Order: sequence, then structure tokens, then C-alpha cells
Amino acid sequence: MGEANQTAVTEYILLGLCGHHNIEIVLFVLCLGIYSVNVLGNALLMGLSMLDPRLHSPMYFFLSNLSLMDICGTSSIVPFMLVSFLEVQRTSISFPGCALQMYLTLALGSTECVLLAVMAYDRYVAICQPLRYPELMSEQMCVRMAVLSWGAGLANSLLQSVVTWGLPFCGHNVINHFFCEILAVLKLACGDISLNALLLMVATAVLSLAPLLLICLSYIFILAAILRVPSAAGRRKAFSTCSAHLTVVVIFYGTISFMYFKPKAKDPNLDKIIALFYGVVTPSLNPIIYSLRNAEVKAAAKSVISQMHITNHDTPALIK
Repeated sequence: MGEANQTAVTEYILLGLCGHHNIEIVLFVLCLGIYSVNVLGNALLMGLSMLDPRLHSPMYFFLSNLSLMDICGTSSIVPFMLVSFLEVQRTSISFPGCALQMYLTLALGSTECVLLAVMAYDRYVAICQPLRYPELMSEQMCVRMAVLSWGAGLANSLLQSVVTWGLPFCGHNVINHFFCEILAVLKLACGDISLNALLLMVATAVLSLAPLLLICLSYIFILAAILRVPSAAGRRKAFSTCSAHLTVVVIFYGTISFMYFKPKAKDPNLDKIIALFYGVVTPSLNPIIYSLRNAEVKAAAKSVISQMHITNHDTPALIK
């Protein structure tokens, strides 16, 4: 009997919106379009940051890391989810696939929290200590902060994954979600998950709430510095340099807060769709926000397009 309780699980069943295939078809179309915008937009932003010298600055270096993170995060769940939307029966995922999916989503979410705090510090130094900006935000320092962000997220996810998959699951393998999310996986465990809950709470405090506190402190100092600028035009210019980052922070933390602190919905499918919004829609907004009112990104895009046009125009002449 004891051996039966420790039955190994080789694959998991993802319920998704079981019994609502028509809605899943609609979600397939929406998610495919949003995912395409996400990958294309973030890839273009990364490309512009590498190709145009005007974007060779710490802010765009961190933005490229954020874009890479968004592409990897959505790519870990969306392609598999799109396939599952088209299948009438419930979708199965192998144990290694589920473990990798959970690891990547948790790692990249944690990394983004730390990276957003690093980007807030970059804006603080640029506005509050502009004379020391080249010293405090040197290339080596930027690389170290990026490595810290990625390292913290990857290490936290590794710890959470090891502790989670060390639990007994007693053969339970039906996950009531679109993908292998850690909280949905923990619900399948038939052992004591108090250690997991404690580790998740500590990780949330260290990697989510602490960065949010640092972001708030940075913007308090930034706001105080902006208010001391004598001209209205100077204040607008100073605020415009951090408005995109502030918008991304509000959307990111606002969505997380709504997901985890709202009253539980009577229909569990509603909670799944909200999680889907966080995982798919939010990452696609970042390139739009950073390019919509950013003169530097627009100028870089025009410059790259002009160079490509000139190159294509000159190629036939060279062939002749």
C-alpha cells in the first residue's frame, strides 16, 4: 500500500478549458496573434538595440534583457498551449516537459521582478546623479546587474523545482490549468507542502516585494528631483525618460496583484483566463510601450530601414 501511494507520474493531463472547445478556438486565434506580436516586437527591439549606436546605453541593454526574457517566457508555454487549444480531448504533457515548463515560467517571472528594479535604479542614477552616471552605470556594472537578475531567478526556480518534485504525488496527474504552474502542481501533492509554502512566501518577499520597494523608493527620489527642475519642458523631458518603465512596472505588478489578491472567482475558468492574460498579453505590451512614444527607438528604426533600403537599392548596381 505504501508503494502504491508513491506511484511515479510519467505524464500530466492539462485540463485547460475542459468542455469549452469553442472558447478555446477563440483563445487560439487571440493567443496566436498576441504571441506573434510579442516575438516580433521584442525581437525587433533587441535588433535595434544591437544595430543602432544611439541605443548602446544601459537603459536599452536592460531593455534587451527584458525582451529576451519575454520571448523565452511566452515561448515556454504558448506553442504547446496553442496545440492544446486545437485538440478536442484533454492534452497530456510528459513529466520532463512539465518540469521544464514550470522551471522556466517561475525563473523568468522572478528574474523580471529583479530586472525591473535594476532598470528603476538606472533611471534614478540618470536623473538624480547624472554626473556620476558613466561611473555608476559602466558596462561592467550593467553586466553584473544583469547576471544578478538572471542568476537570482534561475537559482530560486531551481530550489522551488527541486523541493516541489521531491514531493509524493500518489499518481495524481490532472493539472487544472493551461500549463504547469507551480501552485497548480502543488495541489496534486499528497504529502506535506508546508516547506514549499514557506519557501514560496520567502521567495515572494525577496524577489517580488523587495524589488517593488526598491522601485518605489527610486521613483520617490526621481519625482523629488523632477519637481526641482525649474522649467516645465525640463520636467517633461526628465519624466519621459522613465514613463515607459513606470508603465511596464504598473502593468506587471498590477496584473500579479490582481491574480493573487483578488477574491477567488466562482468559475475556476475565469482564474485560468486571467493567468493566461498575465502570461501572454503582458509581455507583448513591453515593446509597444517602449517604442510608442520613444523618439530614440523611432529614430533608430528609421535609420535601420533607410540603411536596408540603400543597401537593397545599391545591390543591383553592384551585380551589374
